[in-house]
Amino acid sequence: MNVAYHLNKLGASAALISAVGADTAGTDLLNFLKHKGVSAEMVQVDAQHQTSEVIATMNEEHEVSYTILTDVAWDYISREMIKVQAVEDTDAFVYGSLSARSPQSREALLYLLKHAKYKVFDVNLRAPHFDANLILQLMQHADLLKVNSAELQSIAEWIGILPRQEADTVSKIFSLYHIQEIIVTKGASGASLYTRDKSLHAPAFPVEVQDTIGSGDSFLAAFLAMKLKGAEPEAALQTAVAMGAFITSKAGACPDYDQEEFDSFRNSRK
Repeated sequence: MNVAYHLNKLGASAALISAVGADTAGTDLLNFLKHKGVSAEMVQVDAQHQTSEVIATMNEEHEVSYTILTDVAWDYISREMIKVQAVEDTDAFVYGSLSARSPQSREALLYLLKHAKYKVFDVNLRAPHFDANLILQLMQHADLLKVNSAELQSIAEWIGILPRQEADTVSKIFSLYHIQEIIVTKGASGASLYTRDKSLHAPAFPVEVQDTIGSGDSFLAAFLAMKLKGAEPEAALQTAVAMGAFITSKAGACPDYDQEEFDSFRNSRK
């Protein structure tokens, strides 16, 4: 949802595939999406399961930990209720590991991955809702892989890379999978973009952190928005780093802003 929100903010039409319960929280979420211009046409309403809840806890270093409730509506996404043509027609299909934690939603995701033409895997590890085999299976479908440094270290261990240097791990991933691009986000150290023939690095933007919730999602949205507009990889990566910093300077994952405010933030730190 966060990625779709920021894509819409940046001028790229985005829709969400998910499920909510037939409860007040579900109604509130659907109203929020409508108000923000994010299509909820493929968000299913499940009368048997409640809308998801996540408890976020932040420490003094602004690092966030999450308690994600299980057996909720989006664990029961039905593939029969999804318009496959919409997935086939889209320019980018973004997915993560959480949506595959339950058998029914995992079946729906794997089915849709067969129909998407450009697949973006934001690994987004959230213990205990994943295992190595699941992540490696989902990597088999990806065209673009986005990970943070810690997630890349985990993948390195799973595929047997020692010592686990970033460049070595990236090279091994390229040799094992058909992935064409890998983004590694590194917090205060910026981010790197790897393709099969080159690597790019962008430093972090200096910023006073409010919270880090959703910063990675806004980063990905900005990168994709620029890529879909035909921007050069360097410009897409720099814009993504700026957006991630911009969102950490605000409270919440989906703060209100416009393009002019973001441009002003980015230009003030050049």
